[in-house]
Amino acid sequence: MGTQQKIDSRKQDPQQEQKTFTVEEAVETIGFGRFHIALFLIMGSTGVAEAMEIMLIAVVSPLIRCEWQLNDWQVALVTTMVFFGYMVFSILFGLLADRYGRWKILLISFIWGAYFSLLTSFSPTYTWFVFLRALVGCGVSGHAQGLIIKTEFLPMKYRGFMLPLSQVFWLAGSLLIIGLASVLNPTIGWRWLIRIASIPGIILILAFKFIPESARYNVSTGNKEAAVATLQKIARLNHSAMPEGILVEPANARRGRFRDLLDPKYLRTTLQIWIIWLGISFAYYGVILASAELLERDMVCSLQTVAKPELRDDSQESHSPCHCRFFAPSDYQIMIISTIGEIALNPLNILGINFLGRRLTLSITMGCTALFFLLLNICTTSSGLTGFLFMLRALVAANFNTIYIYTAEVYPTTMRALGMGTSGSLCRVGAMVAPFIAQVLMSTSFLGALCLFAGVCGVCAISAFTLPIETKGRALQQMK
Repeated sequence: MGTQQKIDSRKQDPQQEQKTFTVEEAVETIGFGRFHIALFLIMGSTGVAEAMEIMLIAVVSPLIRCEWQLNDWQVALVTTMVFFGYMVFSILFGLLADRYGRWKILLISFIWGAYFSLLTSFSPTYTWFVFLRALVGCGVSGHAQGLIIKTEFLPMKYRGFMLPLSQVFWLAGSLLIIGLASVLNPTIGWRWLIRIASIPGIILILAFKFIPESARYNVSTGNKEAAVATLQKIARLNHSAMPEGILVEPANARRGRFRDLLDPKYLRTTLQIWIIWLGISFAYYGVILASAELLERDMVCSLQTVAKPELRDDSQESHSPCHCRFFAPSDYQIMIISTIGEIALNPLNILGINFLGRRLTLSITMGCTALFFLLLNICTTSSGLTGFLFMLRALVAANFNTIYIYTAEVYPTTMRALGMGTSGSLCRVGAMVAPFIAQVLMSTSFLGALCLFAGVCGVCAISAFTLPIETKGRALQQMK
């Protein structure tokens, strides 16, 4: 009997000493390497395609305004409908990504967006144009899954550095569409601009096959074999080693449930994040559209005396019910300079995120955004206007950097995509309202529009400062 007990205990010892590891431990052990560089380049490039599709409206607005004789509210409605589609499908894609995988939804969204973007270029009427751009917005809403995949594969200490650097891709897309517009709009027209702007998205569809599904997602669905295979592949590419032992992580059948966002543990965080996303988007697209309006309409006092007879025919305009003016080469130059501002604060933003924390950094940049909106009311030169717009673009881009990182880090894997999706929807509510402030209200009450933008940014600064959870140095949570 005693001998049998000893034999049994020996059989049990190896099992008791079996080493285990989690996905988080595997990601940290494997470390940063070649896989993450490829991940950064491919998933980061989704920002190029998204920026080109979103910024497109700002550079074609003067042309469609004239071609279809549109009023201010009709021009504003185009942008609003794009973000309406984005808002509705952000939640849907978030739910589907938590249930069926980030990679699948990302691929579907890119195919959808590229297809309807190409169709937009053949729009016979204004109504068709608005309808098809709304469908493009639906597709673009799924691009956020690229950020989630990056977040779930990056080691903790690299998230605060690599994720803000993704802003470079958004900048590249913005500059590319402005540069293309300056060449194509006056020559072959806005329809060819839209067709050429669809090309980066089509190319990226082919590149997605090099990026695997998130290992964290696979574990959350109980597919540990796929998660281990992915982690092993990453380890080989990085010339690194997997942790010893077996992967252990409890599967969770409850994934992508909206009510989890309103669980008492996350309720306050969720509500404040929604406020911040709404305000940041309102400010960001307000700056972009206001910049276009300021240049198109010569609304800044020092610019109103500058005549451009070769481009501005006042006699024709007086007989037209619509505001029919095109961008001059100098206007495109101002747009390019102000757009470059989006990376001007990136080094300081990265330092703030990693040393001050996500909450305090966001609160500071939101407060500064409110201040610079008010400074736009100062009567200044063309150079002064460019400087203010440059700083505003830098600040609103920094705001987006920080809130993207915070939202992706604060929620667990089982509800991360849904958290990003619902935040993206609230974000688009702000974007839907922005055109009517920047393109309609601003033409009747310049100061009133600026005060509204500044006030919203002030509320967001307070909300960011009082967020209950700081994610700096915090491991990604697997389950609620």
